[in-house]
Amino acid sequence: MIGTLVVDDDFRVADVHAGYVKSVTGFTVVGVAQSAAQTLRAVQERRPDLVLLDLYLPDEHGLDVMRRLDEVPTPPDVIVVSAARDLASIRRAMRQGAVGYVVKPFGFALLNERLCAYRDLRRRVAALSTEGSQAAEQSDIDALFALLGGSTVAPAPKGQSESTMRLVRDAVRHAAPDISAVQVADSVGISRATAQRYLVYLARHGVIELRLQYGSTGRPEHRYRPRRG
Repeated sequence: MIGTLVVDDDFRVADVHAGYVKSVTGFTVVGVAQSAAQTLRAVQERRPDLVLLDLYLPDEHGLDVMRRLDEVPTPPDVIVVSAARDLASIRRAMRQGAVGYVVKPFGFALLNERLCAYRDLRRRVAALSTEGSQAAEQSDIDALFALLGGSTVAPAPKGQSESTMRLVRDAVRHAAPDISAVQVADSVGISRATAQRYLVYLARHGVIELRLQYGSTGRPEHRYRPRRG
């Protein structure tokens, strides 16, 4: 679970945002803060993975708080949630490493999209780390930066189509409970080998999961399902 600290000077707005976060699979709210002092204390005590940070706080500007968060032993990631639309604030938030910027007021759909993209970003970084390599390929780097822009699908590698990538992903998402490469190929209208190539890529980047289904004889069948939690 991705521990999230919700920061907003209006307790009613903070409660709404906390409710949104709780509704997204893979996230939990570890606390709510209404000031810079409360935010810094909560980060020290509860060590969230992510902070949804309002900029207009009563005791300190949110961007100054964000700078101070970098000084803690395990700094959290930050998604700015603010009514501030001025380019100076946006550019400063980008320079200080914000992984997202959402303008208030907003509905659940927009925040859900940003949180899901952030969740996929963490998964892909973790997947790359477990592969044992200390260096990433350009396609891996492109995928990570695409997620920072809110994309929930890794950019297709050279020689593959992004539209086909999305069709394959959607075929898996709509499957219940899972789907084979042959079934994906029939659904999308591509060859089994092509479907397998896209499925392997999506699984490698943490968008979908591979499950091995063992029968009474022969090799296990590869089945694919949406990424859980």
